[in-house]
Order: sequence, then structure tokens, then C-alpha cells
Amino acid sequence: MLDRIFDYLNFHFSVEAPIVLLILIFLEAVLSADNAIALAAIAQGLEDKQVERQALNLGLVVAYVLRITLILTATWVQNLWQFELLGAAYLLWLVFQHFTSQETDEEHHHHGPRFKSIWQAIPVIAFTDLAFSLDSVTTAIAVSQEKWLVLTGATIGIITLRFMAELFIRWLDEFENLEDAGYMTVALVGLRLLLKVVNDDLVPPEWLMITAIGLILAWGFSKRTANTVPQELPEKSEVSK
Repeated sequence: MLDRIFDYLNFHFSVEAPIVLLILIFLEAVLSADNAIALAAIAQGLEDKQVERQALNLGLVVAYVLRITLILTATWVQNLWQFELLGAAYLLWLVFQHFTSQETDEEHHHHGPRFKSIWQAIPVIAFTDLAFSLDSVTTAIAVSQEKWLVLTGATIGIITLRFMAELFIRWLDEFENLEDAGYMTVALVGLRLLLKVVNDDLVPPEWLMITAIGLILAWGFSKRTANTVPQELPEKSEVSK
């Protein structure tokens, strides 16, 4: 029984395995930056910070199960362009909803979807991660055909994603353009998936995507919100008056 499982997962440990695993973890970390900010921005649709964190925890548990399923069925999924089309349509719909909705929170400038309960946010978080994973899983499998290595990389990647999302939750309140920058990166990933469906030759290389996402995030961090700018101390002469 174990032999069959190991054969299915291509479990053959070699000297190169730790190096390949490090490469997969690095790729997961790099490719998770845009995913993390998107999930953090979605979680902002809940009004309470504690509930936001609970939604991320539960949403990423569901997302992890979906990622593992995607990896185990990757050979079959890669032959069905409909999955990539649905993923692209879903991500672009999130972007459209964000940029066409009005601001509902003047303090935090949030004008994305609002959730009445944590159970509404969890599936949105999980399926957003799944849509992002359609691209990252393909990249991971291109690096290694050994499923156990890809699964290990995905496990570490989802943990990394959780901590990165936690950071972005704090930064979204501190930087005025960061939420818009996050949804712009979501648009890039959605357009890339759409181009893969239309014609693989039109898909921009990974380095170009990472550079574009880096520039967008740099713009996102370029301006602090007014309520986080430290106030200047009054002049001594004014205090004495």
C-alpha cells in the first residue's frame, strides 16, 4: 500500500532533493507576495481585525486542501483550459468589483467587497488563492515532477503566505495606495491566465511579471495615509505662549 502511494507521489529521495525543495520554497515565497496582499485586501471586507485574522486562518486551511487537490490532479487540470479561463474570469471580476465600487470606509479607504459574516469571506479567500495557484502550481511542476517535493513546497508556501498576509493587513492601514496596488497585481495574474488560454506564446515571461509586480508594490508603499503621518511637535515659542 505504501509502495503504491510513494510511486504515485514519485517519492524517490536523492541528493538533489533538498536543493530542488529550496528552489520550490523560494518560488513560492516570490510568487506569494501578490497573493498575500490580495487576500489581506479581501479580508478587510470584515470590520473587525480579529475576525479578519480568523477568516484568513480558516480560508487558508480550505485553500491548502484545494491546493493539494490541484497538485495531485495537475496532469489532468493542465489539459483543461476551462480551469484557467474560470480562474482568470474570477480574478478579473474581483478587480472590476474593487475599482467600480464606492468607498464604504472613509477611515481605511476600503471600497472592495463587504462581508456580513466570516463564512462569506472564507470561500472568497480560498478560491482567490486557488486561482493564483493555477499559475504557481504549473511553475512548481515544471521545476520538479516529484509530487512529494511539490506538496512539501506548497505546505511551506501556504504557511509563508499566512505570515505575509498578516503583515499586509497592518500595512494596508498605513499606506494609502497599497490596496489598489494589490488589486492591480491581481489584474496582472488574471490577464496572464487569460493569455495562456488564448495563446501560450503571448504569455509574458516570469521575470517580467515579477518585475512588474515589484514596481506596482513599490508604488503601493510610496504614500502613507494621513492618519499614520506623525504630527510635528509645536515650536518652543508657541508652547511658552
